[in-house]
Amino acid sequence: MSQPQFQFNEAGSFPTQVKEAIILAGFDCKIIKQETELFYQLIVSKSEVSILEIILIDLHTWKIHGLGNDYHWHFEKLTQLRALGRKAILLWQDQWERAPQIVISRIHAILGKSVRIPGRVTHVSRIDKKTTDEFLSRNHLQGNVSSKYRYGLYLPARYFRLLPTGFELGYPETDLLVAVATFSHVRIFEKNSKPFRSFELIRFANLGDTTVVGGLNKLLSAFERDFKPDDIMTYADLEWSDGASYRKLGFEAISDKPPMSFWVDEGSHSRYTTYDPAKDLTEVTNAGSRKFVKSINQQN
Repeated sequence: MSQPQFQFNEAGSFPTQVKEAIILAGFDCKIIKQETELFYQLIVSKSEVSILEIILIDLHTWKIHGLGNDYHWHFEKLTQLRALGRKAILLWQDQWERAPQIVISRIHAILGKSVRIPGRVTHVSRIDKKTTDEFLSRNHLQGNVSSKYRYGLYLPARYFRLLPTGFELGYPETDLLVAVATFSHVRIFEKNSKPFRSFELIRFANLGDTTVVGGLNKLLSAFERDFKPDDIMTYADLEWSDGASYRKLGFEAISDKPPMSFWVDEGSHSRYTTYDPAKDLTEVTNAGSRKFVKSINQQN
């Protein structure tokens, strides 16, 4: 990979592992244990300036205190930090243990540490389900879900010189898939006595440890040319973002979706939406999501 590969210490605690991974990327990092609020707070800094705060929730603490769906204490802290103008995310232990390299890649992107690929040198192509599944399973924290339309951004082989020495290319003789976006079936309803065509942007992900500058905008533009939607809606995961990047692309925040409960298998780190008494599951509650809509056909 382009970034130093973090070697995970199984004996190290969850907060310590995250801290060590961030230090390896060249940042200062300290852990604050919030005894009264039952979470760890990781403060990432550069030249003594705080640039990211991470709320870490370990499942042991969550479970022994029987917090269940009492989500307010950690989400309110996240909201408070963002209200102060600070970058802040919330990370669960099961997410880290299930997909640590994806988590690190996302943190690198937030910290500006990932490899930046100019979107203008990439080209858009429709991709098949197998390619989409494989890419999203490796590069999206929630993996893949069913979708109707799938688009990919490819970096032509002649531009591999833009990548740092040692970057893993997989098949160096072929163009490199560097970003993927997936979309739903069309939803048609009546608006102003006319049919209105609405689609959902379901997934978007960059290749691990890379950021395609302008990549999502390029994929959206290609989809808009092909299907002429009246609007496109999507959701921002509030644990990772307040949706600022969507606003820059012309999306407008419409509403907030309330927190949802999940059940975590601490052995496999899998999440389930329904409880199974046959499994040893811990109930957790996410921070909810924010709905965004990009209006494209202003006449409807």
